[in-house]
Amino acid sequence: MPLAASALALALSTTWLVAGLVHEWAHPVLGWLPLPVASLLAGYACWAVARRADLDASTRRFWLSLTVACGLFTAGIIANAADATAGPAPSQRVGPITLVFYLGVLVQIMWALLRLPSWQRSRSDWLRFGIDACVVLITVAAFGWRFSLRDHELWVEQTGSLGAMLAIGLLVGLSMITFMKVAFAGAGQLDRRATWILAVGAAAAGTVGGMSPFLISRPYLSTSLVSVPIATLAIHLAAVSQWRAGATLPRDRRRSRRISVVPYLAVAIADGLLLTTSTANPDETRIMQTVVVALTVLAVTRQIIALRDNNRLMATVESHQAELTRQATTDSLTGVANRAFLEQRTRDLLAEDREFHMVLLDLDDFKIVNDRLGHQVGDHLIIETSHRLTALVGPHGTVGRLGGDEFAILLPAAGDPAALLDDLITEVGRPADLAGNLTSPAVSAGVTRSQDGDDPAELLRRADVAMYAAKAAGGNRWQWFDPGMDRAADEAARLAADLRQALHRGQIFALYQPIVDLTTETPVGAEILMRWDHPEHGLIPPDIFIPLAERTGTIIELGRWVLAQACRQSAEWTRHFGAAAPRRISVNVSAHQLADPAFLTTVRDILAETGADPTRLMIEVTETAVLNATSAAHQLDALRELGLRVALDDFGTGHSSLSLLLDVPVDVLKVDKSFVSGDYADQAGAIVVRNLISFTDDFGIDAVAEGVETPAQAARLRTAGYHYAQGYLFGRPMTAAAFEALFTPARAA
Repeated sequence: MPLAASALALALSTTWLVAGLVHEWAHPVLGWLPLPVASLLAGYACWAVARRADLDASTRRFWLSLTVACGLFTAGIIANAADATAGPAPSQRVGPITLVFYLGVLVQIMWALLRLPSWQRSRSDWLRFGIDACVVLITVAAFGWRFSLRDHELWVEQTGSLGAMLAIGLLVGLSMITFMKVAFAGAGQLDRRATWILAVGAAAAGTVGGMSPFLISRPYLSTSLVSVPIATLAIHLAAVSQWRAGATLPRDRRRSRRISVVPYLAVAIADGLLLTTSTANPDETRIMQTVVVALTVLAVTRQIIALRDNNRLMATVESHQAELTRQATTDSLTGVANRAFLEQRTRDLLAEDREFHMVLLDLDDFKIVNDRLGHQVGDHLIIETSHRLTALVGPHGTVGRLGGDEFAILLPAAGDPAALLDDLITEVGRPADLAGNLTSPAVSAGVTRSQDGDDPAELLRRADVAMYAAKAAGGNRWQWFDPGMDRAADEAARLAADLRQALHRGQIFALYQPIVDLTTETPVGAEILMRWDHPEHGLIPPDIFIPLAERTGTIIELGRWVLAQACRQSAEWTRHFGAAAPRRISVNVSAHQLADPAFLTTVRDILAETGADPTRLMIEVTETAVLNATSAAHQLDALRELGLRVALDDFGTGHSSLSLLLDVPVDVLKVDKSFVSGDYADQAGAIVVRNLISFTDDFGIDAVAEGVETPAQAARLRTAGYHYAQGYLFGRPMTAAAFEALFTPARAA
């Protein structure tokens, strides 16, 4: 792109014009020769840019339009030169053909600008833009009229028509339109520097062109000799800028909230023009007064629009602020207070030295609802619980959700909260219809009273300790915090730390409880049970350390150990006793183990390591363990494929045992001891026992009755049709050697 040639054309034309001020040129046509060359060079540059394939369609279309405009410009320059030099004497005349070409150039460029994509604007934005555009155009028109165009008689005398004055005015207007288009409405992917160059070039060309009356005494000169090269050089420079920018996307425009000074600056300029207008010409004064009034009205209108928009914006901001405050202080699922608000409310009450109660509650067995009925039903249960709590507490307290199924309530200390807490347990426990699923929820709650020196964390901690004490007592109840609970919690923490080391220190050992054939009362298998011999506390009951192991995750390591012990012992008995060895050893597996993705791999590794026969092993799982592990059914299927059998332990104590048999692969049903030897064994328990045996026979499932303690209970089970039983009548948990003494005589017989 020969930009230097366009710059040289401008330099030559400017030199020619300046020299002509002191020297009359004999051949004026020579001064016009560089002008069409510069226009053609600018057109070539625009055409080259329009051919770039990496530019978007609207940008290529714009530069193609400028190529056409340059062609029209070249024709207009040639016609203008002919008007000025082809007559009997040089003149500054502008003929109609020249005007047609020049006006065609302006129309072509304005049309190309208007077709460029605009930014997204609101109606108020467009109103302000329209006002600003009118302000600029009126101000420029007034300024041009005041210093040049008001002497239109000179223009007519000099050029032979008002066309030149019109063209100059349009050229200045074009520069303003370009400026406003880029500044306000955008220009798509057009290079922004290129548009600024076009705007400045149009303004400069219009300004130089408007100086024509000053050359009326020199008809061999024309301001077109400089204004035209300025315009063509601006077009050429803009094309070069676009070429260098290529297809680089323009940076996103950031909306500015700064006050626009355009209307006020325009009014100030118009006021200055009015003050310098001669009072000798009343018409000229009235024109300037009209301009000032018009600009003032536009400025006031723009200010009113801005104030209205600001008021609307403030209302929107206040609305958003209120919504943000609501979102920051309420739970998104239930609409009650969230943890942040509860903590702040607690701080406020403590700062005011107001006594109050903190209640922490948690739904019992909520995970089972989620796993069995789905998270959507679980969400419905949480929402229903929040509604019940809110209705019960009313305006006298604050209900909040801490997360999951855990809620907290702040209650004033006036009176004893026992009655309210009793109602709370009852109200939350009412059956709820959740998306067609009838559920009877239960809740455990802990409560504590605020004290001097408390902080939110300490209050929550005490309420949490009390809540877990309520759960440990069976759930579906509330419990006051007692300092002894902290001591118990500390003791449990120390016991948990000891349990983590118990296996490595050799404190865990295995015992075996016989499972017998009721007909012969001889052992056919055994259940392996873990025991913990603590160095300080002695034997720790399994109902204490097993839940502790499950809470701390130690159950995974203990479960692997007891499974390895069972496999190792089974393999050893099989090698020594052959067919007389116990047919099956049962191993209890917890929910944590079933939920462990590596559990199946662990079983395979232990079987391979010990050489145990998988058909002589049985995995015992409780209903709760199956429900608390979403992958339980898959894990149990995989274990059966390995050859192990599966037993459902403590049957009848869960929520939906019968339906569970349809979903979970089960080989053996272990009837809970509460039906065999509990308080209701002779009444409702006996009915359950009788009906269960027929149920298991129909399903092809073996039944083992647990907790048999007396010969009468054993006889009743035999009469009902049971073949296998387990309990203190046939043997307490014992060592492997003691258990061998039970089945070795059977082998000898």
